[in-house]
Amino acid sequence: MHYVVSYDIPDTKRRTALAKALEDFGDRVQYSVFECLLDNHLLSQMVARIGRIINQDEDSVRIYTLCAKCEKAIEIIGQGEKIKREDVYIV
Repeated sequence: MHYVVSYDIPDTKRRTALAKALEDFGDRVQYSVFECLLDNHLLSQMVARIGRIINQDEDSVRIYTLCAKCEKAIEIIGQGEKIKREDVYIV
């Protein structure tokens, strides 16, 4: 499934930690926005990791799910590319 993760975190240390964590799950497409292609297990791992990093009283993280139809309708104006799921082969 395709997810868009955006965040607003006022603390630099937590903001940096979250960005580094999200790099393990997806691609940064804007300063505080990531696109992720995840199965349910990876989504659970990502959500748990986010929960360990943020301060729920001060920070905001939003995870938007894009259905297959919505994913096909993504429009990029200017710089950027749509992310694609690549098949991985381990030999």
